[in-house]
Amino acid sequence: MDWIQPYIGQISFGGIAGFATGYALNKVGKFVAVAFGIIFVVVQVLASMGYISVDWTRIQRDVEPLFQQEQLRGAWERLVAVLTTNLPFGGAFVAGLILGLRRG
Repeated sequence: MDWIQPYIGQISFGGIAGFATGYALNKVGKFVAVAFGIIFVVVQVLASMGYISVDWTRIQRDVEPLFQQEQLRGAWERLVAVLTTNLPFGGAFVAGLILGLRRG
């Protein structure tokens, strides 16, 4: 068990940081989802009453490239590279993140 001694600090901090991040993301994520939902409903009501006109085709054209396979693959590869740079910290961070998301 002497081999783990140099990594205890990294694992501890990674787990705590991951849990805090997951908890915060869960809380902020709920707020953002509600805010976007309310904004969407308000826009739809204003559009149905004739106050505004929304070009949904243009919105789709502008947003669609963000969700293409190449963009998502590049983001995933960058995330994996960051998390595997310091593996004990990254592993503990991911485990803490999952726990924080579940608890939050």
